[in-house]
Order: sequence, then C-alpha cells, then structure tokens
Amino acid sequence: MKYTAKDDLAVKTIRALSVDEIHNANSGHTGMALSAAPLIYTIYQNMKFDVNDPHWFNRDRFVLSGGHASAMLYATLHLIGFDISIDDLKHFRTLGSKTPGHPEITTSGVDAATGPLGQGLGMAVGMAMAEKHLSSIYNKDSYNIIDNKVYAIVGDGDLMEGVSHESASLAGHLHLNNLIVLYDSNRNTMDAPMENECDDNVAQRFEAYGWNYLKVNDGNSLAEIDNAIKIAQDEKARPTIIEVNTVIGYGSPLADNHLAHGAVLDDAQLQETKKKLGYDYQMFEVPESSYQVFDDVKEDGQKEHSKWSDMLKDYLEKYPELGGKLVKNINNNVKLNFEEKESDVPESESTRDAMHHFLQVTNESDLNLWGGSADLGSSDKTFFDDDQGFQANSYDNNNLYFGIREFAEGTAINGITLYGGSKVFGNTFFIFSDYMRNSIRLAALMKIPSIFIFGHDSISLGPDGPTHQPIEQLEGLRAMPDLLVYRPADYLETLYAWQDAINQNEKPVAFILGRQNLPTLVDHRDEVASGVAKGGYILSEAFNSKPEGILLATGSEVSLALEAQKELAKAGENVRVVSMPSFERFLEQDKDYQEKVLPKSIKYRVSIEMASTYDWGQFVGLDGASVGINHFGESGDGDELIKKSGFTVDNIVKTYLDIRKK
Repeated sequence: MKYTAKDDLAVKTIRALSVDEIHNANSGHTGMALSAAPLIYTIYQNMKFDVNDPHWFNRDRFVLSGGHASAMLYATLHLIGFDISIDDLKHFRTLGSKTPGHPEITTSGVDAATGPLGQGLGMAVGMAMAEKHLSSIYNKDSYNIIDNKVYAIVGDGDLMEGVSHESASLAGHLHLNNLIVLYDSNRNTMDAPMENECDDNVAQRFEAYGWNYLKVNDGNSLAEIDNAIKIAQDEKARPTIIEVNTVIGYGSPLADNHLAHGAVLDDAQLQETKKKLGYDYQMFEVPESSYQVFDDVKEDGQKEHSKWSDMLKDYLEKYPELGGKLVKNINNNVKLNFEEKESDVPESESTRDAMHHFLQVTNESDLNLWGGSADLGSSDKTFFDDDQGFQANSYDNNNLYFGIREFAEGTAINGITLYGGSKVFGNTFFIFSDYMRNSIRLAALMKIPSIFIFGHDSISLGPDGPTHQPIEQLEGLRAMPDLLVYRPADYLETLYAWQDAINQNEKPVAFILGRQNLPTLVDHRDEVASGVAKGGYILSEAFNSKPEGILLATGSEVSLALEAQKELAKAGENVRVVSMPSFERFLEQDKDYQEKVLPKSIKYRVSIEMASTYDWGQFVGLDGASVGINHFGESGDGDELIKKSGFTVDNIVKTYLDIRKK
C-alpha cells in the first residue's frame, strides 16, 4: 500500500485527539498514545471489519494489550466510523461514558477488555487458537468460512509480565501463524528507562519461542510498518512479532522520557506538541481527510462481509448439518438437557469423575465444546476420551494441552470465549486458581461465559500438604462480582450445575470439584433437579416437617450434614438440611424463595464447609455457627486431617447443640 500525506495527517489526528482526550479528562497516559499511533493506524489499514456490524464473525480481531493507551484506540475507532463520537471522546474517563480509562467490550469496536498488562496478549493468543480450531472443523474446499487474523499491540510492560512469557511460548508451540503482534518498543516504563529494569533480547527471546521476528527501525514510517505486516500476513508456520522502534511521548516536550508514560499535558505542552506534530487544528477538531482515509478499507470490509454472507448461504445449502451447527454455535443457540440421558446414576462417584462423564456427553452434542488443563487433566479428569489433542497438525481436536502455564491458560480461555462460536474450559488444581485470578476477574468484568474447572477442592488432599490444600480460594472467588461459582455435592448436583452453566452466556463459571467418592443423592433426586439452578434449596426437610434449625453445606460436606440430621433427630432436634452449591444463584432468587429456604424465624443454623468460614455469616447470622477451617492444613492422611479439622458427625451435632444452649 502506498502511504501519502493524507495518511500522515490521519496519524497526527490520532495523536492529537488522544492528547486532547487526556488533557480534557486531566487523566490518562500520553506516552504510548503518541508513540504507537502509526502502529494502530497501519494495522487498521490492513484489517477486515464492518463498522455497521462490529461483531461480524469472520472479522479480523484487534487487541490493545497496553490498555492504558485507550485514548489512542478510541480516537482511531472514531475516525474509522465505529459508534464513538467526538462527544464520547470529550467524555473520556468519565462515569457512564463509552470511553473508559481502559478498553471494555461494551464499547463499539473493542474486542477485549484490557487492563492488567500482558492479559491482552494472552487473549489474542486464545483468539488465534479459536480461529485455527473452528476453521479446521468447518472450512471445506472453496469454502473458507472462517479465515481471519488476530492483531495486537503490546508494549514493554506487557512483555515483562510473566503471562507474556507463557502465552508467547504457547503460541509458538502451536504455530499460530494467524497471530500478528506489533511491539511498541519505546524503551521506557512509568518509573524509569527500560535499561534500569530489563535487558531482555526480544528478538532472541521470541525466536526461541518459535516466532517470526521482524524489526522496523523507524516507528513513524507507515510504509515500513505496512511492509512488515504484509510479510507477517504471508507467514505460513509461525506467529509474528514486529518490533517497532518508537519514541514515547513523540512530539511532546516529554518525548523519549519515561515521565511521558502517564503524563497529562498542560495547555502550553499541548500546544507545543501539536506545533511539533504540524497539526494546525483546535481541540477535538478533525480534518475531513482524516475520516476519508478509512473509506477504502471500510468499503473493502463491507464487501468482504457481503461475500462471506453469500458464501455462508451456499455453505448452508451444501453442508446443512455442519453449517447449521456453526450458525447455532455462533448465535449461542445450543441448549442441552442432560437429564434426558441420565436415567441411570452411580451409587457413588467423585464430582471430578461426574464432570468427566458430562464432558463426554456434551461432546456428543451440537455444542462446540473444547478445553484442557495446565498439565493436571489426567488427575482432574478434564479431558475428552479418544482425542489426541489440539496441536499444530490437528487443530480440529478438542483436548487443549496448556502445559504448566496457568497464567497463559486463563487468558487463552478468555480469548477463545471472546472469539465466539464455541464454549471452552480450563482446568487446574483449585489452589492454583490464584495464578489465574486476573483472568477470572477479567472474564467476570466482561461478563463472558468462560468456564474454569478446578479440582482437588479441599484439605482432603491430605499428604500433599498445605501448599496444595485450598482454604481461602473458595471465599475469594465468591467475593468476585459476576462470577458464578458451583461446588456440587454429588453426581446429580454436578449434572444440574453443568447444565445450568453450559446453557447460560451471561457470566463466567467456576466449578470446584473433589476427588473422593460421594454418595449420590438418589433419594432426593426431585429436590436436586429443581433446586440446583436456584443455588440453594431444601435438600432434606426436618423429619417432623417443623424445623427448629438448619444445617447448610456444600460439596462433600452435604452428605455429612444429612448424617448429622439423623443423629440430631435421635436427640429430639428437628433440623432442615439445605444444600448451597452456588451462593450467587441463591442470592439471585427473589426474597420469597430465600425466605422459604432460610426462614428468618429459624435462628439456629450451622454451616459446614471445608474452607474458610467468613462468607457464611450472611446465611447463618449472629446466632449461628460455622464448621470450617480458617487456618492452613497439614500433610498427612486425608481422612485423619478431615476428622482433626472437625468435619465429623459428632462435631456437627455438638456445634448445633451448643448454639441451642445459648
């Protein structure tokens, strides 16, 4: 592509609008917005997209991993014609605006919410994985129904974060040649010049990962950047990183100084910057030609969309079953009913084994489900039988081998989910969910249905010791807004929890599963079937139907509560057992339902859960008590540790009788 003075003016416009946004808001990050403007401009000149349908499935994706440069992204999207007005730019970083401080997917044209550095790169890797997977399943001769690129801009901070190392390693291993990353190499961070913090040889690092490394020496040369992108687009076997030498705060009085990173230019500095840029326009004033330079690429994108729609019609006629499955998955219209297939249930089974079974059943449906583990799938049973795994020569397979890369796994799961057209899960031991917490939080913030399956849920691990025994993790996940957490009690609760999770698209889900066999609640099947999706329900009513107290439990402790209920009845104490597989679902129910399950008139309540107790106060109240564990575990026999920690029928009975005496 030949770049002209109009293109140069458009880049200046992106820079000018960016500093206008930041100055007007008196908040933001000037440095990268000025350095990386030529990168984002050239990327969008090479992308296919449709401003009239920002979610067109076969569009190219773009991720600004350094989300602090959001002013630059919003300026670019405005010039292109996405639903971001000049007025929206004027409301940068204000409450309720379309232009928040870091990109969020509610803003037109934004493909991923990026805040914590490195997460965006990992999500871009996940998007590239999704394109490879779905294109391998659905593309046929003459029907490249899925064939798009994934672009990202990263900065020095992104590449220093540990998640970038894991994500880059994974992408290189998988030969994701559809991934093109531009590295804004301005050699400064917020606190200091890079030389004070990092001496990495980026070229050698990425080449060692198996990437194609390219270098652009002049970060203002649109032609050089464009040429590198064209080379990357033609790459057949490797992801590409293009290191572009840029100047942080380019054109400003703070140029090439780390102080530019989070600077807000004052009036004099703003005018000096525009003068050095050669931009002779007022604040938020845009020359018409800076809109016009995107006309051709917008028109090309709309033509590509139209051609794709016609191809899809032909595809649906020639491959009606496969095409129908694709369309249903793109539109999230696959709904599953596992109860129809579950007439026989085991007498006892661990929840991890139950989940393994339901993964296989789901795999037989029209839902595009895939996923994998951070090298613990064989233990947590999170794999598909007879599947050799998603690899560079077998992208159509469903088992994902993330290796020991929990950080990369979490980000990739979010990227795959954002890409659309499939459901995906990631797995590790529950204790290692801490490695993935940023990704889980971003999934919740974006309200996307990423699925996180965690095994080895409690101190029952025993011999592995306190480093592997989760205590505070369950409470920590429950504290996260817009995350749906399930800790099922048996095979049946796992069934209905999985059905609820897989059929919804509004929230990410975390499953907390165990490895010990648990008795199936066959005598309470009707209660389980109607209650699990409500989060908390009456599993077993008091034997005289007039409960004076309530035992509440989750997971493996539910069967313990049922045994304690029997013993209390022998002592003349009539209590109800409430199973609480999901606090979040229960708190979504109306007040009448909550009152029915946990009547305010019943003050004597005991919660039972092998985890920290602090989140149970909302349900047991000041008159109740909690049987839990608020200290780290120990290494030793799991059953002995469970008893030592108070998870016995005798201790539950004693705890209940003690609060009755108060």
